Amino acid sequence: SLMDAAEEDVLAFMDFPREHRAKLHSTNPIERLNGEIKRRTDVVGIFPNQAAVVRLVGALLLEQSDEWATQRSRYMTLETMTAVSDTPAVSLPVAAV
Repeated sequence: SLMDAAEEDVLAFMDFPREHRAKLHSTNPIERLNGEIKRRTDVVGIFPNQAAVVRLVGALLLEQSDEWATQRSRYMTLETMTAVSDTPAVSLPVAAV
């Protein structure tokens, strides 16, 4: 009965385009990102305050977001997301070489 009640949530990924489905069911990108955050924070060891942690982790997240947005085969492109979006198509500016 638990699975029957959760059917809509469990199958929500089926609303996404077919090419995204394999990426949605994998947690590998998040696990890799969490590992990188752990590695970098372990190097620092002790932070002087909470703001220092937020700055470091925020910088790592921005770096990863930029990498995901500009890599040759993007994780999920804005163009392919328009099929599941209510907003008009948006595109990223061309990356500087």
